[in-house]
Amino acid sequence: MEVKDIFNEMNFDNRIELEEMPELDLYMDQVIQLFENKLSSLKRNDEEKILTKTMINNYAKGKLLLPIKNKKYTKEHLIMMAFIYNLKGALSINDIKISLDEVIANYSEEKSNDLRELYNDYLYESKEDEEIFKSSIKEKIEELDNRVCTSENLSNDYKKNFLLLCSLVNMSNMYRRASEKLIDEFFTKNNE
Repeated sequence: MEVKDIFNEMNFDNRIELEEMPELDLYMDQVIQLFENKLSSLKRNDEEKILTKTMINNYAKGKLLLPIKNKKYTKEHLIMMAFIYNLKGALSINDIKISLDEVIANYSEEKSNDLRELYNDYLYESKEDEEIFKSSIKEKIEELDNRVCTSENLSNDYKKNFLLLCSLVNMSNMYRRASEKLIDEFFTKNNE
C-alpha cells in the first residue's frame, strides 16, 4: 500500500452531527454508546476507548461540563463532551477547562441555542480543516516524491515516509503550540 492510499482511507469526517444527538436526556451508558458508535472509526486500535465512565466523572468533577441533573445528560452535555473529545488530543485537561470556562459560566437553558450554534460552527470549521489537511498532505507527498533520492544505506520509501512522519509531527507540534499561545493570550486573561 502506498502512503497516499493510507491517507485516502483515513476517515476524518466522523463527527457527531447536532441532529444525531437526541433531544431526550441520556444516562451515562447511553452517552458512552452514542460516542462509541459514532466515533469508533477514529480509534487507533480496538482496545482504545472513545469515552468511559471515569472520563465523564472526571470531566464533571473538573467542571468541564455543565451541572448534571438526576444522572442524566442533555444534548448540551453531549456537545461539551464532543468538544472535550476533540480538544484532548492536543491540549491538557486544564487548557480545555480554561477554553470552555466562558461557555459554562454563561450557559443557561434559555440560551442553549448559543451552544448549539457554536457546535454547528465548529462542525463547519472541522470540515473545512479536513479539506485543507487532505490538500496539504497530497502536496507534501508530491514534494517528497520529487525531492528525495535514494541514499546508499536507506531506501527511497523509508526516507520519504520518515520525512513525512517528521513533517506531520512538526506541524502537529506547531499547531499545538499555537493553540496553547491562543489559550494563554485570550482565554486565560479572560478568566483572571
